[in-house]
Amino acid sequence: MTQFETANAFFDACETGKGWEVCQGWCATDATFACQADALAETKTLAEYCEWMKGLMTPVPDGRYVLTSFAMDEARNTAVATAEFHGTQTGPGGPVEPTGKAVVSDYAYVIRFEGDKIVHMTKIWNDVQALRGLGWA
Repeated sequence: MTQFETANAFFDACETGKGWEVCQGWCATDATFACQADALAETKTLAEYCEWMKGLMTPVPDGRYVLTSFAMDEARNTAVATAEFHGTQTGPGGPVEPTGKAVVSDYAYVIRFEGDKIVHMTKIWNDVQALRGLGWA
């Protein structure tokens, strides 16, 4: 697989809640994660983030993404994806009882490679807007 194909496969698996069990095949074991959003402030590894996304699919069972762009910067071994997350909190497990509220939240992934493995991902996301949309903030 090319880095571009790997980034696409990882993005889809992560965003559909497959968790680290599936995503780890494309990643370094110690892959790191960063996001300047309070909801993910304590999330430091890509494994933790993949599990967080998996967990999100319980209170938001219809969670899905709409990909708006995907590009590969081969000179820098970096892929960048932009998307919208769509979902409605109808399931249990959120910070409050199901609200029935829907959200469309813009975000970006910056995925860095070493060789054929993902070693770091940064998520760019306004968590306050997203959580407010779901009725969680």
